[in-house]
Amino acid sequence: MMQRMERQFAGRTLSIETGRMAKLAQGSCLVQYGDTVVLVATTVQDRPTHLPFFPLTIEYREKSYAAGKIPGGFFKREGRPGEKEILTARMIDRPLRPLFPKGFQYETQVVCFILSADQENDADVLALLGASVALNMSKIPFNTPVASVRVGRIQGNWVLNPTFQQLEYSDMDIVVSGSAEAITMVEGGALEVPEAEILEALKIAQEGIKELCAMQEEFLEGHRVPDMEWTLTGPDADLKAKVEAMASAKVSEALNLSDKQERNQAMAAVTEDVVATLTAEDPDYAAHAKEIGEVLRGIEKSTMRRQILDKGERADGRSLDEVRPITSEVGVLPRTHGSALFTRGQTQALAVVTLGTSRDEQRIDSIDSTVEIKKSFMLHYNFPPFCVGEARPFRGTSRREVGHGNLAERAMQSLLPTYDDFPYTIRVVSDVLESNGSSSMATVCGSSLALMDAGVPMKSACAGVAMGLIKEGDDVAILTDILGLEDALGDMDFKVAGTRVGVTSIQMDIKIAGLTVDILEEALARAHKGRMHILDLMDQTLSEGRTDLSDYAPRIVSIQINPSKIGEIIGPKGKTIRAIQEESGATIDIDDSGLVKIAAVSGEAGARARSMIEAIVADPEIGRIYEGPVKNTTTFGAFIEIMPGTEGLCHISELQEARTDNTEDVLKKGDITRVKVLSIDEKGRLRLSRKAALAEDAAAAAGDDAGSEATDG
Repeated sequence: MMQRMERQFAGRTLSIETGRMAKLAQGSCLVQYGDTVVLVATTVQDRPTHLPFFPLTIEYREKSYAAGKIPGGFFKREGRPGEKEILTARMIDRPLRPLFPKGFQYETQVVCFILSADQENDADVLALLGASVALNMSKIPFNTPVASVRVGRIQGNWVLNPTFQQLEYSDMDIVVSGSAEAITMVEGGALEVPEAEILEALKIAQEGIKELCAMQEEFLEGHRVPDMEWTLTGPDADLKAKVEAMASAKVSEALNLSDKQERNQAMAAVTEDVVATLTAEDPDYAAHAKEIGEVLRGIEKSTMRRQILDKGERADGRSLDEVRPITSEVGVLPRTHGSALFTRGQTQALAVVTLGTSRDEQRIDSIDSTVEIKKSFMLHYNFPPFCVGEARPFRGTSRREVGHGNLAERAMQSLLPTYDDFPYTIRVVSDVLESNGSSSMATVCGSSLALMDAGVPMKSACAGVAMGLIKEGDDVAILTDILGLEDALGDMDFKVAGTRVGVTSIQMDIKIAGLTVDILEEALARAHKGRMHILDLMDQTLSEGRTDLSDYAPRIVSIQINPSKIGEIIGPKGKTIRAIQEESGATIDIDDSGLVKIAAVSGEAGARARSMIEAIVADPEIGRIYEGPVKNTTTFGAFIEIMPGTEGLCHISELQEARTDNTEDVLKKGDITRVKVLSIDEKGRLRLSRKAALAEDAAAAAGDDAGSEATDG
């Protein structure tokens, strides 16, 4: 039976509906906000998988028809998910995953379809609301309502779930997810906003989340079904006890090796030794190597956590708020436009900047906009297998790589100059060469240095640090600059990037049910301290952007012309503009406003292209002498082209001092001659004189000769 609930939320009507669509899924609902509509359906397999992790898959897919559009490309249908879809799927996954029961290994899928897009309200926060309702009403063991809200601030006023138009005037765009009691996920960017104001945004978001969770509870009343019967997967209790007795001391010893490779090798040796010992005792244990590995991983996790909580000691010997040693270099690659190598402990990122023209802009077909979206700044993050000492096949770009690249891109975006001040398309590529925690924040630091090395006039340098958390009951330890081990076995990965003024990008995900605002406040304070330390070290390498671009970067010159002259520069079928580009070696772009951008690596090529364009668009001046071809002759004179597309009449009486009976006695079609502009009438017709031009040339020559004789004397 269909049920629908409507409530007012943040000034608009929000509705939740079930029982009309996707009724064969274990749980489904339709969420509508304004005219944006999201369908969410969730399903689960009846048997557990063999995988060593919870196989939860989130799919967020935008339908082009939602905005009345037909997909671009040859196939004219939706293909692989785009960047927005991938990022949103990650934002939905992170708050949901920690709330499933531990040991639940049944493949679960949540699918979100955007069925209608009003181009005012973003569907991403609605999708998590729908996922929460669908999961809570299904047989899947998920029983905690969660929700997402977006927080913006316009002229000092907080706005919950701002529209796309409102966000253009907001100094922050932060999505916060959580339950009625705690925050579970944060993702967003800001225009150098201080940590205290970020914290205020989180508090406001929590109030909105509580309201949405209460709405869900009311809607779910009478719709919940009993949880499915499921089997807790995990090692046998006797096996677990045996392995713990044999290996606890060895794991503790291996755990405290500061080098990642040494630590991994030591743990592998412990695993091999335990399996060999147990197999010698009973050959049947050979078939339980996987379970033994799980037990050892659990020992490693509990040992690391208790060591930090009880002794304040980390695996690499650092104090809880200590940042690993940092080194950085700039200009490391000779032919690139800008480069930097940033190393923090055993995490290293090579960031490289390429400057291009408007032709290099990324064009995005989005259902959230009526016009094509163009991006002139891109930051791409790559995570090759060798950076963690592994040999794996190279596949397509992973969701994690897309997410980390977007996080770093967001950190830089607000610090870049406006396109009018620096008319370049900018691409940064960060290749992670070593990874032992916080490679996305190393990417932020390396990218900041590389952009300054490329001569991009950034507002200020940007750095980032990842914070961790160990929480057991009331025992809490916050960690600065976490290792990969502390990320994998800890409870939080809280990345904060920004400048000395404030935060520009933030991302938090956790593995526990939620965090209080007090813990987040302390984490933000520690992150600020760590960021200042990193910025101090980066300043020692390069404190401000270079004043000159690389010799290999294009120089872009902009000139404004009368829009009516655009056709003259382009020429029939693009003939004129192609000829200018071929002759000069420059690249030319013209927009509808008449702004002409000339890009060339050589300054000479740019100057040549500019002079050719200026010659085409220049208006003739009375009294000035021009040189051009005779386009046609008549009985009363000759028509001469003094500049491309501009002709004038030189009357037969103005051809020479002597009387002229026949025009072609003086000029023939195709001849090149010099003429002076005598006048321009109200219709733009030019009256030219060859006679006057010859007289001026003769006078100028006589003056030069007189000057030469005086010098010789």
